[in-house]
Amino acid sequence: MNDKTPEPGLSSDVTEVRAQKLAKLRETVGEVYPAHFHRTMTNQELAEKYADIEPDTLTGDIITVAGRVYSSRNSGMFMDLHDASGKVQIFSHKDTTPEEARALLPLIDMGDIIGVTGEVRRTKRGELTVNAHEITMLTKALLPMPEKWHGVSDVELRYRKRHLDILSNEDSKLRFQQRSKIVSGIRRFMEDEGFMEIETPMLHSVYGGATAEPFKTHHNTLKLDMYLRIAPELYLKRALVSGLTDKVFEVNRNFRNEGVSTRHNPEFTMLECYWAYADYEDIMGLVERLFEKLAISIHGTTEIAYGDKELSFKGPFRRLPMPDAVKQATGIDFRAIDTDEAARAASKAAGFEIEDDWTWGECLAFIFEEKVESTLIQPTHVTHFPKDISPFAKEVPGEPRLVERFETYCNAWELGNAFSELNDPEEQRKRMVEQLEQAHARGEVEKQLDDEFLDAIDQGMPPAGGLGIGVDRLIMLLTNAPSIRDVILFPARKNRGE
Repeated sequence: MNDKTPEPGLSSDVTEVRAQKLAKLRETVGEVYPAHFHRTMTNQELAEKYADIEPDTLTGDIITVAGRVYSSRNSGMFMDLHDASGKVQIFSHKDTTPEEARALLPLIDMGDIIGVTGEVRRTKRGELTVNAHEITMLTKALLPMPEKWHGVSDVELRYRKRHLDILSNEDSKLRFQQRSKIVSGIRRFMEDEGFMEIETPMLHSVYGGATAEPFKTHHNTLKLDMYLRIAPELYLKRALVSGLTDKVFEVNRNFRNEGVSTRHNPEFTMLECYWAYADYEDIMGLVERLFEKLAISIHGTTEIAYGDKELSFKGPFRRLPMPDAVKQATGIDFRAIDTDEAARAASKAAGFEIEDDWTWGECLAFIFEEKVESTLIQPTHVTHFPKDISPFAKEVPGEPRLVERFETYCNAWELGNAFSELNDPEEQRKRMVEQLEQAHARGEVEKQLDDEFLDAIDQGMPPAGGLGIGVDRLIMLLTNAPSIRDVILFPARKNRGE
């Protein structure tokens, strides 16, 4: 029995066949979508409980299972029934199954959800099976299942109709089960490290904490234009000021109205945390412990495969100062260059296209991105960023052009960004004013100074290390996903026809 061979007297159109079967079910059994049905165990619980029974064995145990029909053979005599935990075979035969139950078989299609009560046995071939005594229709599916062996091959359709993707693709199903495990694992890890999770607003009247284009909305009651959160930083730091906790974090959704790529999505998940009386060295250790813990929880080891690469999440990770990395890759020693003009000249002499108004730090960061990023395959902490591009980190002692900031790279991707956080209120205000002026010069006329945050910092924030990790990219690595949309359950899509 399948969707391509309708019962005699029924339409050849697959959806029409199902509609006709639904009508017949309503006539014969009454309620096709019952409100109440209780199974006694999941398919996984069934498999675990009866793992040791021998082939060709009847247990005498009567149980109730429920799930979706994924395959049907011999006119419904054998059906594979799947729930979220696994599958079990259903056997319906005149010697074991009453006529009333067997009468339902011609009306059951692949994709229908049914409940089965019967005796547990293992067949001669070793298949765990339920001999059906009762069959209950729980949900008649009016659309056919995707092709069993090929699933949803259209990539865009997979993202738009994720339910079909997961129904037909065990790899996709496993990936989202692993995502849930990773996100909950992050929370457990942070709590075990002594961090408190708080919830910060997703609607901001002044957006900040990162440089990004926001999504804009309007609060009707307050008559106020607002922005979807681009980062929770400024609220999390206020929690440090308050003394609520010395270790604060949030697993949060952020929204940046920018580009889409295999590693970028406008709506994404971040882990952000702040640790009072710690610095960026402490945060490096935190990142390494977290990555190790997650890799082991998913793979049982710190060694993981991504595509054709073997990655080791075993700490400690390599530490690589940015000026040293650029010197190794190009021979340009930025520490020996004193001025912006000299930095631009050295960069141009080495063949790089440098803008005439770029600073020493902008030249250094650009060359790093061009020549070094793509080589960082194993997990690496890139440290000693230019102060020019890191206005909210503390200076490296003895090197005032560099700051205590690191980004964690793996597979040539940036996964995390961390600072020894600036907590000098006068310097903080000065740098935020400078950043605001730069934003206005770029045309970001709606960008405002967050006076409420600055008032809080005036109250005194303890020295702290801060961290942000792109959770979606980390999940991509841990689940071997080629695109960020493969790890976001329901990514935003264009409207049909556009």
